[in-house]
Amino acid sequence: MALQALQSSGVAFRKILSHFPEELSLAFAYGSGVFRQAGPNSDQKSAMLDFVFTVDDPVTWHAKNMKKNWSHYSFLKALGPRVVSSIQNNYGAGVYYNPLITCDGRLIKYGVISTSVLIEDLLNWNNLYIAGRLQKPVKIVAMSENSALRAALDRNLRSALTAAFLVLPESFSEEELFIEIAGLSYSGDFRMVVGEEKAKVLNIVKPNLAHFRELYGSILQESPQVVYKSQQGRLEIDKSPEGQFTQLLTLPKTLQQQINRIMDPPGRNRDVEETLLQVAHDPDCGHVVRLGVKKSVVYSSLKLHKMWKGWLRRAS
Repeated sequence: MALQALQSSGVAFRKILSHFPEELSLAFAYGSGVFRQAGPNSDQKSAMLDFVFTVDDPVTWHAKNMKKNWSHYSFLKALGPRVVSSIQNNYGAGVYYNPLITCDGRLIKYGVISTSVLIEDLLNWNNLYIAGRLQKPVKIVAMSENSALRAALDRNLRSALTAAFLVLPESFSEEELFIEIAGLSYSGDFRMVVGEEKAKVLNIVKPNLAHFRELYGSILQESPQVVYKSQQGRLEIDKSPEGQFTQLLTLPKTLQQQINRIMDPPGRNRDVEETLLQVAHDPDCGHVVRLGVKKSVVYSSLKLHKMWKGWLRRAS
């Protein structure tokens, strides 16, 4: 299910990975340094490389990484790996970033996330931060045989498709679908000014349609929710209340809860399933789902922004 970038880049990524402790359940690279983008981020050679490292035991991993790469950390390294791991798990979006690192002649930043935290995000969209990254093409550099993680990665892709189906009309193109999916984790991100979100998403999707097809094609072919005409690049979905209710029931838990908060008047305390049934019959079903995603992203982006401001202030 994971995508590869250009063949020539694989060795370069593995060389960078060799500078870090080996105990990784997943390592992937993403962004404009890996996949070509249109617009201002089109120069891959000068773009920063972004990595995420997933680890089973953050305390042990940070302890080993501090021995190998002491200079990568902010002043927090003096407090030890337990404090760094605590900050990682309890602030931001469950990720600890070391930014602006030079490694093998390339500028990189890397985030470290616990395997258990990532699995929860992939399944439930608690933050939709790393889960959102993994809804777009990435370069998998290393992956363990962790079956729970692999199942969660697949579930995240299926959830992204379902959320997109609910906000799209009955018939749409592949490009429209992938634009909706790529935009999920940007909707509600306060860092995106008006118009910037749409432009950024288009710059990601248009040069990488083949990569999106590779990521989602097999799921679309087997999905009972959609008629996928791959030759024409068109799709059709069931927009009946029954069809939408089935889709709403499979959405991640956090998104279902957000939808319930939006639709449930104070004091009613309705069951989530009852609310979802109401939404399935609502002509504005897609708008409600979009608003639920937006609220989830707003919360996590604010948390992450506060963490980044602190990091950059201490680094300057």
